[in-house]
Amino acid sequence: MEHATAPAAWIMLAYLIAGVCFILALRGLSSPATSQKGNRYGMAGMAIAVGTTMLIEAPVPPGAFLPQPTPADLATLIRILIAIAIGGGIGFVIARRIKMTDMPQLVAAFHSLVGLAAVMVGWAAYLNPIAFGIAGADGIIEAQSRIEMGLGIAIGAITFSGSVIAFLKLAGKMSGSPIMLPGRHVINLGTLAAIIGLVGWFTQDQSVWVIGVVTALSFAIGFLLIIPIGGADMPVVVSMLNSYSGWAAAAMGFTLHNTAMIITGALVGSSGAILSYIMCKAMNRSFISVIAGGFGAAPEAGGGEAKAQRPWKRGSAEDAAFLLGEAEQVIIVPGYGMAVAQAQHVLREMGDQLRAKGVRVKYAIHPVAGRMPGHMNVLLAEANVPYDEVFELEDINGEFAQTDVAFIIGANDVVNPAAKTDKSSPIYGMPVFDVEKAKTVMFIKRSMGGVGYAGVDNDVFYMDQTMMLLADAKKMVEDIVKALQH
Repeated sequence: MEHATAPAAWIMLAYLIAGVCFILALRGLSSPATSQKGNRYGMAGMAIAVGTTMLIEAPVPPGAFLPQPTPADLATLIRILIAIAIGGGIGFVIARRIKMTDMPQLVAAFHSLVGLAAVMVGWAAYLNPIAFGIAGADGIIEAQSRIEMGLGIAIGAITFSGSVIAFLKLAGKMSGSPIMLPGRHVINLGTLAAIIGLVGWFTQDQSVWVIGVVTALSFAIGFLLIIPIGGADMPVVVSMLNSYSGWAAAAMGFTLHNTAMIITGALVGSSGAILSYIMCKAMNRSFISVIAGGFGAAPEAGGGEAKAQRPWKRGSAEDAAFLLGEAEQVIIVPGYGMAVAQAQHVLREMGDQLRAKGVRVKYAIHPVAGRMPGHMNVLLAEANVPYDEVFELEDINGEFAQTDVAFIIGANDVVNPAAKTDKSSPIYGMPVFDVEKAKTVMFIKRSMGGVGYAGVDNDVFYMDQTMMLLADAKKMVEDIVKALQH
């Protein structure tokens, strides 16, 4: 299709408005209290960006505000609308039916689609560069466009294959433990160097074999980068893949000369990178150490068995209800086990009953609790837990020493003191909650044999002030709620 020689003013204004909406969306999504407003801003910005892009794909006479489409353009528009309807319909159904426990793998799946879309757009531009306005009549692609295309395809392919592996790990389709390949660091570095070298070579030679090898190697390195990463690092992996998908979209935006795509991709890429940094800092790990893999490996044989023989105390729902009702302050620490049991609603009901008895109730959220950033915040917001009762680690950790009951439901690694004392532990150095300082610790888990996703036993289980509540999390909290009513 032919396009106007320069974007009309209304096009630039529309893309600017869309960009502002995306920035407001990120700002709104930074807090549970404004997350719904942030979502609306994001939806509005995307609607403006997509609508504007569809309009400018029709031939626009210079100075005209509205396009004058031909019958062929209308046919293309109808096909695009059908594709949007199909994709939007599938997305709507999935979003309505998805369980909150499955949200991390859904996010990983969406990232894979963004990466695959970038690869397909890049190849479409390579196969028909004249139509994309990146080549002259001789079909020779501009050098800068080759760089943008090569990087977009490479990052997109890495995002796709890496997200597929992340999805399989999160969904339990493959082991969440690291899969260590011999010589993986040499293989990974060699593959990355080859991709960078070939993208550079692509600027001099646009032969199909060059871009084909770049694509194949990028698919391979995405797979190789993620399989050595263990389950405990999955929150970082999800945010990292989110960043990759943004940079892939931005690179394709340059190829398509689409300002909105560049803005959106840059926002997603930079925000994902910042989030990855925050997550790494919360785990006291470097980004390089996460990529290198190894965190989340299964414990050595015999280690867990030796600790399981230590004495521990078991409590009942009635015992827990009595101590909770007599407390002045209770801090609840939720983890992935709460998500699996879908216990957030009954947990909020327990908090309501405790507040009615004059107990101060607070929720402590660790940055890497769950399987993706903000997982616990989303679950508590779904259960209508008051926002002013939810605190991050650095804001509440000092209060455990003045707390009567630390109520841990489905968490393990984020309350494990081994992170502070055991230099041989895979989680050593990760900031954790000081739950051992509370007067009483109540720990809900299914059995004493289970350990956290990092595969490390927890000394808190065996402390004198710890009461182990062994049961399904939702069932145990329901029993505690019933006991509180008497």
